Amino acid sequence: MSERTQDASTHDTAQSLGAVVKPAGVKQTGVTWWTQAWRTLWRDARAGELRLLVVAVALGVAALSSVSFLADRLNGGLQRDARQLLGGDVVVVSDQATPAHIVQRAKTDGLQGVTTLSFPTMARGQPQSGGESNSRLVALKAAEAGYPLRGELKVASSLAQAQFALSTDSSSASQDSRIGSNSTVEKISAIPASGEVWIEPAGLEALGLDVGDSVLLGNSRLRITRVLVNEPDRGAGFMNFAPRVLMNSADLDATGLIQPASRVTWRYAVVGADNATKEFLAWAEAESKKPEVRGVRVESLEAGRPEMRQTLDRAGKFLNLVALLAALLSAVAVALAARAFAARHLDDCAMLRVLGLSQRHIALSYTAEFVWVGTFASTLGLALGYAVHLVFVALLKGLVDTALPAPSVWPVVYGLGTGLTLLLAFGLPPVLQLASVPALRVMRRDVGELKATTLSVWALGLTGFAVLLIAVSRDLKLGLMVVGGFAGAVLLFAGMAWLAVQVLRRSVVEGSAPPWLMLATRQISARPVYAMVQVSALAVGLLALALLVLLRTDLISSWRNATPVNAPNRFVINIQPDQAEPFLQTLHDAGVRKPDWYPMIRARLVAVNGNTVTPDSYSEERAQRLVDREFNVSFSADQPEHNTVVAGAWQAEELDGLSIEDGIAKTLKLKLGDRLRFDMAGVLHEARIT
Repeated sequence: MSERTQDASTHDTAQSLGAVVKPAGVKQTGVTWWTQAWRTLWRDARAGELRLLVVAVALGVAALSSVSFLADRLNGGLQRDARQLLGGDVVVVSDQATPAHIVQRAKTDGLQGVTTLSFPTMARGQPQSGGESNSRLVALKAAEAGYPLRGELKVASSLAQAQFALSTDSSSASQDSRIGSNSTVEKISAIPASGEVWIEPAGLEALGLDVGDSVLLGNSRLRITRVLVNEPDRGAGFMNFAPRVLMNSADLDATGLIQPASRVTWRYAVVGADNATKEFLAWAEAESKKPEVRGVRVESLEAGRPEMRQTLDRAGKFLNLVALLAALLSAVAVALAARAFAARHLDDCAMLRVLGLSQRHIALSYTAEFVWVGTFASTLGLALGYAVHLVFVALLKGLVDTALPAPSVWPVVYGLGTGLTLLLAFGLPPVLQLASVPALRVMRRDVGELKATTLSVWALGLTGFAVLLIAVSRDLKLGLMVVGGFAGAVLLFAGMAWLAVQVLRRSVVEGSAPPWLMLATRQISARPVYAMVQVSALAVGLLALALLVLLRTDLISSWRNATPVNAPNRFVINIQPDQAEPFLQTLHDAGVRKPDWYPMIRARLVAVNGNTVTPDSYSEERAQRLVDREFNVSFSADQPEHNTVVAGAWQAEELDGLSIEDGIAKTLKLKLGDRLRFDMAGVLHEARIT
């Protein structure tokens, strides 16, 4: 070949190579990043490249959204049924008779009010057949005419009808449809007539009674005329686990059940126009905080039933904690799957660079692909989470006796945000490195490897995910504990992994170690950061799984261990002085040798060392609640075996002596030698802490 010909050939080759290597730009290729994203998504989906990413995100969203759907529907139900759950628009609750000036103010404001009294007591059956008489602890409610102000009572004509209605379906929606088609259960807005009572099915079964029989309450014998199926304002306290008995308040005095310092709760419910009830609510709340008004609290529509909200909040915290751990597992899976995805696409991106696509074009196409994948996986997770939450609702059927409303849009938005955050915060950083893969990798496979993600990218993703977890927990302390604990665990595992790599590198010496071990050591030592990431991710995943198992078993075992083996399992209350000796003899004849036997009375703390005490005397919320309520006061000549003296000394029959529980003493900042004055049903008694 001549020199001229050779030069021309070289020049032509260079021009040809330049036509390939020279960036042509997006406009020259005719492919937009949007179109490129759809093509890549379709190819990766058919090849199964996105399967693990979709599963990880869907499971994380399902765990979080199932809890969100349940909490949202329960809160919606509380909001919808707030008036019915309260029994009125505003309710004044007190441990003594409702103050007269509060009742008078409600009447002056044109509000309609009704008073109910409730307390636990013993009921004794008296069957018409003359069979054995049974006794049972019941929750007795005495109501005035006009009750209930909100909602309706549901009653049945016989025990069999009530049992049939409850067994058919425990949900109120199904029950309401039955009410319209037959007379098994009926809705009424009235109370029992004087001399009559209505009792729940569980109470009738325990007492061996039915409609037409009589029940003994204190000194009165009342006839059972209907079976109580449901009350609109039934609470969720301990007393309400006992069978309910509804009676007319006109019969209450004749029973003789209310004695000085009896454990009675007065509820004064009012209804009226919105403006009037709001004014009364503001006035009543301010009135209840005055020092001279003690033992009074106000419940409103905004507060709902506090005890129900507390129960739901506690259950929600546990479910949210489990969901947080599931989200952490999903984050680990997404991070590992995304890195493997990026490693498999290195050659593809190098070829795209050769064909002239810019880094911006590649980055935008992969970002769009991950957004679409995240949206699909989140939608799948939402569907799965909704199905799981239906299982929760079915399990709670016996506790939540109401038709829950449909969920709001918030859990859907929240689930989509969770899925996209998981994928973009933990999956996108390694994938975005594909945009910087050099075109030279087409010829040299040893260049363009994935690098460790920059700290700024990881910090941004982790910060966003941490904020999301705290929002999920709905508890700042719980969220910070989970995020901080796992952040510390990641640092610990990463440090241990780095130390293990260094030890392995120094301990494996060429020539003395097996070839397979030397090869593995070289592979790990060549990419120590990647090894740290893999070890940390796997360790955090196993830690989350271990915590799930630990929570499952520890909650139950700790509850069991909190109860001593010889703890009392029977309690008898309201024993009058003239009944004491026969009752103790009955216990002795039954083989009970050491019963805990002591008097119990309610007393209010009114002064410490001569200084009047009110809730305003303390800044801590628990101390304010303790001072505002009545204490349980008892007496014993001998120190109980299960009580341990932590300060001072016990002296039998000590005059002017008083012992107080350690936790209460710390909360109220009481010490040995302090003099406490109590108001016991109008009688003042003062003693010194010894």
